[in-house]
Amino acid sequence: MSTIFTKIIRGEIPSYKIAEDENYYAFLDINPLAKGHTLVIPKQEVDYIFDLDSKTLEGLFSFAQKVAKGIEKVVECKRIGIAVLGLEVPHAHVHLIPINGIYDIDFSKPKLKFTAEEFNEIAESIRKQLI
Repeated sequence: MSTIFTKIIRGEIPSYKIAEDENYYAFLDINPLAKGHTLVIPKQEVDYIFDLDSKTLEGLFSFAQKVAKGIEKVVECKRIGIAVLGLEVPHAHVHLIPINGIYDIDFSKPKLKFTAEEFNEIAESIRKQLI
């Protein structure tokens, strides 16, 4: 059975896409900890990030680096933090989260709410930085 992320990649579920190539996909988290909180996933459906083959894992982080640089240009922050939890969706993924302090990556904090229009504006702003 396909994961929700595979359905997003296939376009069966809408997403606020940031970037895509033949192997990876990046989109805004719809329950963000911060403006610009992005998920980066391999298109290959593998549950656990450390079960990815080395080439795919390296490619995932290289792709995530490009996306993170785009987020930094749009969202005022000290850094882009990265988190790999792997428990909420059985599809390897990394969270890229704009942070200003070490407690900004606390998944127990209340999530931010944005309208569809705001999500679209954020995604478009980041996409423009990747060109």
